[in-house]
Amino acid sequence: MRRTMFVVPAHLAPAVRSATVRDIHRQRAATTAQLGQALGWDERRCAEVETAVLAALTTHGAATAAQLAAEIPALREQMVTFPGKQYQSRQRVSSPILGLLAAEGRIRRTRPAGSWTSAQFRWAPARPLRAVPPAEAKTQLARRYLTAFGPATVADLKWWTGWSLTDTRGALAATGAQAVELDEGTGYLLPEGIEDIEDLGGRDGLQGAEGAGPAVALLPSLDPTPMGWRHRDWYLDPDHTKALFDRNGNIGPTIWWNGRIIGTWAQHPDGHLNHHLLTDPGGQARTAIEAETDRTRAFLADTRVTPCYRTPLERSLTT
Repeated sequence: MRRTMFVVPAHLAPAVRSATVRDIHRQRAATTAQLGQALGWDERRCAEVETAVLAALTTHGAATAAQLAAEIPALREQMVTFPGKQYQSRQRVSSPILGLLAAEGRIRRTRPAGSWTSAQFRWAPARPLRAVPPAEAKTQLARRYLTAFGPATVADLKWWTGWSLTDTRGALAATGAQAVELDEGTGYLLPEGIEDIEDLGGRDGLQGAEGAGPAVALLPSLDPTPMGWRHRDWYLDPDHTKALFDRNGNIGPTIWWNGRIIGTWAQHPDGHLNHHLLTDPGGQARTAIEAETDRTRAFLADTRVTPCYRTPLERSLTT
């Protein structure tokens, strides 16, 4: 979905790829057209540069984009992206070339070039993933999704995967999911989850399913929990959306209490954590939030983390 990078178990990667990758040939054609329009490259030129990249990675085992560009001059050429738009920018050719090779499964990202917070990654040759029939892969991914996020609506699953409505409905049916009534309409839940949700008293009780009583959590920017559903009103006050999301729909750090988002937090440059509550959760919650803030600060220690996508409220808390 939206070409976001997800971290998944290695054994699940073939199904994720088969279930979500669309027409790779279309992406290759689009990349070639982009390079042709910006730099006058043709398919032969693209193929020559790709071959040089694969040869360099085979020789070195792994390399960053900067290291590859130092060895392959063509990767240092710059192109204008989104010409004429407000967000027009310049980027090296290495970005679309490496992106295409990765999308085709010919190279892969490995360890970051530095600490775990580094945004620079090494690239390495990739072994082809095991082929999984798309229908089987979609069913497997839908089952995994419902296990983590169910009950969910058709719109939730369609938004999360980027599938067509037909594929979404087909995958849901193949899982054997059963329909349940939610405030926003019909939702679906795996058969083994029906009894659990009845015991909890409905969807709002799911967030605390594994704990006894209310619980607090400080989740980082783009955590999959708040990004898991298309409809969020049942755990997020609509009036708080602008404070927690950027203009592109990316969520910043969040504070959860008893299954609902009630605020945000941020790390100051000196290491301490600031937080801002969008509603008053009461004394018990405030005490729990302070304790969790202390625990998170101790966990991060000397590490400084800046979200890739900044929200105005999170940014203000860092100052």
